Amino acid sequence: MKQITQIGATVEEAVLLALHELNLTRKQVDVEIIQEAKKGFLGFGSRKAQVRVTEKQLEMPNTKQEVTEKLEKTFQTAINRQESKQNDTNTRISSVATLEESPRIVKTEELEVVEGVGESETVDYTEAIQQSKTYLEKISKQLGIQDLEINVEQKGKTINFRLSSEKAALLIGKRGQTLNALQQLTQLVAHQYVKRFIMIKLDVENYRERRQQSLEVLASRMADRAVHTGRKVELEPMPANERKIIHHVLADRVDVETYSEGEDLKRHLVIEPIR
Repeated sequence: MKQITQIGATVEEAVLLALHELNLTRKQVDVEIIQEAKKGFLGFGSRKAQVRVTEKQLEMPNTKQEVTEKLEKTFQTAINRQESKQNDTNTRISSVATLEESPRIVKTEELEVVEGVGESETVDYTEAIQQSKTYLEKISKQLGIQDLEINVEQKGKTINFRLSSEKAALLIGKRGQTLNALQQLTQLVAHQYVKRFIMIKLDVENYRERRQQSLEVLASRMADRAVHTGRKVELEPMPANERKIIHHVLADRVDVETYSEGEDLKRHLVIEPIR
């Protein structure tokens, strides 16, 4: 934990000086005002502002219930954020982006996103990776998982965490909801220790590959049913990344179209035959 006591002509100046010294952003610290600045009279009795700036520590849940509630809340927030950015209702499959399309990077106060940075420039992700692993281990232990193994593979700005455990189902959750929430949380942890955008990807016992294969089979089967019956088929609610897989699988078919309906966690994909 980083902490510094800083003086300045004003509280704002003292905080800025402290942030510069700590190399952190305003949202990454807590600020305690020790004393306000005072102008004095005719040069007498004046004093500078003094603050204590402390790096925020990621709050750890204490019980399994708190862990589960935090994961579910984070997952729902992530879904809502995805839905607000991706309004694909009534969008034909011909306009759907490919699965390998890179996510749009937006500048924020927390992340320094530099356009056109040379390939040769390297960024040290060691601390971000280690802190992410530590966080995953703590969360897993509070879920009752003691045998967690983590393998890390870095490819450019993407860091893949491959998890394994005899209790893998606890980390995956229903339709991968817990795994998706863990991925979002780990992304937040990693960005506390690196100022460049990085993509965190979590997988447990090759779940994502198996899930994608099952979705591909499901997409073809449900498309055939829609064509055979002449009626649209509505799939169960699923996150945007899984709907995207089905969009992609059916993109080359000329006898069906796909679009999404519903809101938030009830958003689902529809396969409709083209007459």
